[in-house]
Amino acid sequence: MLTRNYLLYDVFTTERLAGNPLAVVLDSKGLDTAAMQAIAGEFNLSETVFVLPPDNPKHRARIRIFTPDYEMPFAGHPTVGAAIALSEMAGDGDTAGIFVLEENIGPVRCAVSKHDGASFAEFDLAKLPEQLELSADPEAIGAALGLGPHEIGFENHRVSFWSAGVPYVTIPVADLEAAARIKLDNQAWSELAPRKSDWALASPYVYCRETVNHDSAFHVRMIVLGNPSYEDPATGSAAAAFAGAIMHFDGPREGVSQRWIEQGLEMGRPSRIRLELNVEGGKLAAARIGGHAVKVAEGRMFV
Repeated sequence: MLTRNYLLYDVFTTERLAGNPLAVVLDSKGLDTAAMQAIAGEFNLSETVFVLPPDNPKHRARIRIFTPDYEMPFAGHPTVGAAIALSEMAGDGDTAGIFVLEENIGPVRCAVSKHDGASFAEFDLAKLPEQLELSADPEAIGAALGLGPHEIGFENHRVSFWSAGVPYVTIPVADLEAAARIKLDNQAWSELAPRKSDWALASPYVYCRETVNHDSAFHVRMIVLGNPSYEDPATGSAAAAFAGAIMHFDGPREGVSQRWIEQGLEMGRPSRIRLELNVEGGKLAAARIGGHAVKVAEGRMFV
């Protein structure tokens, strides 16, 4: 039996007990997949990161990301949280650190700095969003969320299906009031949702232009099918997929632009995700996800 250190971070927030909680298990060498899955189930957070030596010695670390039920190819808040945790452990201080984390999706370039008095990390998308085929009827999708047809869509935004490594059904709704009333019908969603794997269904990512915070561009919610279903307070991989919908419907101007996305407010875990788009020749050339993270706890486990 070995002693392994772990850290708990709240990600996409500057305040403790807000944002999306993350467990970072250090010294993970020697743990097999089954052990990592069991430990992630023990923490029972939306995701747990396991830090391993990198395959390429020029990179900072290899990380594996697990939900309580399965391994992820990539996820946003684990990437931001792990980057900040490793930077703070290395004593990078107030200087910006740039390094690569190896994830199942491929090498992910990260940059960590101090922003608004707290640690801030952003990472380049290893895979740009692509639109996927969606056969489900938008009215049926709205009904599965407890909304009427008149509440689905705004301006030219329509229901669509995108993936930047993890697929999501992006669902525009009329306003904050409609977003606040969504309630996922597990049975209805399981009958119409596209699959993200042989056994898992893509999750709904609901968004509207109306926001609570004046500097946010979008207000979003993401619900995960389950028994019971649960809401995620901040979803970086969904924001990465959402970049495709923004490009498709909003047609951002040439150059680099940033948008803040607010999430988690309905569940009392307010989060802020920064999405940066780099548009060249009318196409998305690159995108980055960024956010803060704060350490909440640290400890040792015996496995």
